[in-house]
Amino acid sequence: MLQAKKLSMRYEDTQALKDLSFSVAPGEVFCLLGQNGAGKTTTINIFLGLLKPTSGEALINNKAIAKNNSTRSMIAYIPEIVQLYGNLSGQENLDFFSRLAKCVYTKEELINFLTQANLQEEAHQKKLSTYSKGMRQKVGIAIALAKNASYILMDEPTSGLDPKASVEFAKTCKELSENGVGILMATHDIFNAVNIGSKIGIMKEGTLVHTTETSKISAQELQNLYIKTIELTQTLH
Repeated sequence: MLQAKKLSMRYEDTQALKDLSFSVAPGEVFCLLGQNGAGKTTTINIFLGLLKPTSGEALINNKAIAKNNSTRSMIAYIPEIVQLYGNLSGQENLDFFSRLAKCVYTKEELINFLTQANLQEEAHQKKLSTYSKGMRQKVGIAIALAKNASYILMDEPTSGLDPKASVEFAKTCKELSENGVGILMATHDIFNAVNIGSKIGIMKEGTLVHTTETSKISAQELQNLYIKTIELTQTLH
């Protein structure tokens, strides 16, 4: 289980997170919605071990990330812009980053990971410089698969994707979920949050103000709730 337990984070005079608590079970897709500055990226960076919380804990299988480096091998990260080497092919990038994680695979195994990530076969040997954003994300997902990560953290993964790429991305996330991979996704995309997620949390000023299961809310209802939350924030200020 991936768990935030009363996480608080302060940057000088700014309270980025305040007593944030939630959990992501294996196979669950938890989508964090919120305006810029709501604390979504700060939350992800704490789980990545890049930030140390002021108080509270980020846990994986009851082990605190800040105190246990071994937990990081259980996590993979897919940022808004996947940073890969443009002069290498998709397969070569996968091989390189897998080796960095001390995982060595045969050519057939590398191809299998790329196929699992739904990257079309004709692109495997092409240079990354020719890839679209959606194709780069698929290589990022293949790297997460090769790393055998239990959880994948994603920051605005659907930003800039065309409708076809968004549908393909949703399909891949659902396949990961069905295979027991837990996903924590920070996003502004309400439609994809409902389409992909198991649960949705709406963040405001570092706190989780609403949590719901996607089976109990439509995209329109979520949009209305989200707008209401934003308008309430603006009124208070």
